[in-house]
Amino acid sequence: MGRTPKAPDTAAPAPATWSAARLALTAFFAVDGFLFAAWVVRIPDVRAQVAASHSALGLALLCVSAGAVVTMPLVGRLCLRYGSRPVTVGSLTLLALAVPLPAHTHSVATLGAVLLLFGAGYGAANVAMNSAAVDLVAELRRPVMPSFHAGYSLGGLLGAAVGGLLAGTLSAAWALALGGLLGLAVSAAAGTVLLRAPGGRPAPTGAPRPRATGGAAPRHARLLVLLLGLTALCTAYGEGALADWATLHLTDDVHAGAGLAAAGYATYALAMTTGRVGGTWLSVRLGQRRLMLLGGLTAGLGMVVAASVPSVLAVLGGFVLVGLGLANLFPLAIAEAGAAGGPQGVATASTLGYAGMLIGPPVIGFLADASSLPTALLTVAATSVLAGLLALAVGTGRRSASRGAADTLRDTPAA
Repeated sequence: MGRTPKAPDTAAPAPATWSAARLALTAFFAVDGFLFAAWVVRIPDVRAQVAASHSALGLALLCVSAGAVVTMPLVGRLCLRYGSRPVTVGSLTLLALAVPLPAHTHSVATLGAVLLLFGAGYGAANVAMNSAAVDLVAELRRPVMPSFHAGYSLGGLLGAAVGGLLAGTLSAAWALALGGLLGLAVSAAAGTVLLRAPGGRPAPTGAPRPRATGGAAPRHARLLVLLLGLTALCTAYGEGALADWATLHLTDDVHAGAGLAAAGYATYALAMTTGRVGGTWLSVRLGQRRLMLLGGLTAGLGMVVAASVPSVLAVLGGFVLVGLGLANLFPLAIAEAGAAGGPQGVATASTLGYAGMLIGPPVIGFLADASSLPTALLTVAATSVLAGLLALAVGTGRRSASRGAADTLRDTPAA
């Protein structure tokens, strides 16, 4: 009588590897890195403008991380309610508007106030972008998270290179204003593409959400997110230190010129970009835990060289090792946290991560005043090694979560 209906094809084809959404989101990561680097290479100019000591500058730079950390948990909830893509567009717009403001301050207090706004935009953008990236990684079914962060590093490289070239020709006010205009243009163009691309919509209120790490028990997921957040914290401490203090280390301690000092951060950004471009391949070949461990050890060695040897070439070589070592620690930690806990997992791990940037500037600033900046930078070596060692605990937590998933998946209906 009736014919047996044809079984539906359960193996739906994966989306195109370089979809419009992925290209647009990569552009957001790139402009985020560009704007941050454009600010970083102008820190010496702004410091002279406000006549700040190391410790005073450290407290002002603290406001960047403070604004980010305060904003991040709220942004995680906004991503759950409205979707990570609209929040990404709004956050990058805020960041682009805030970038020119530090160049118009004339006191440490005013600088700290505008850096709070800058940090709020920067922190919001990072949570929203990473949440959108986690969703795209799941859609593509490929471990491509390092490629998004490669876009961020490439943007940082370009921002530092352009900033170095313009250091002798344009004032900080003009350079940062042009950077802000570029950020607004990219936000408008890439935002239109990102919002029109399929996918990325928030789940309806009350709709069931995927279980963490493929069905792991909630306590295992929370432990995993905590370990990954601590890994991100140690990594962000190092990244923030290089961003805030690399240029000053080269100018004050190694007596490099302004252009060469800007090239120091560009060298670090180039090394990090290179490491992240190959991050997907390396994570498959070596395994994520081994890649994180080797990365932490490499970054620690590089920072010891950069802080201990008073030579421009040695410092630049040390920055290369730090960039290569730290390249994939943060992306892998955030990707795993997102897989474990969704946007709130990203927000939690990112908040812990940027707590590293929160404590980094004042710690290094006060240690620099108490002893020297090279001695203070040795703390980056310690936190980098700790980040690598935490990968061992992350691997243990992941195995525990996987054992929990084996039981819960049996009771989870097929999608």
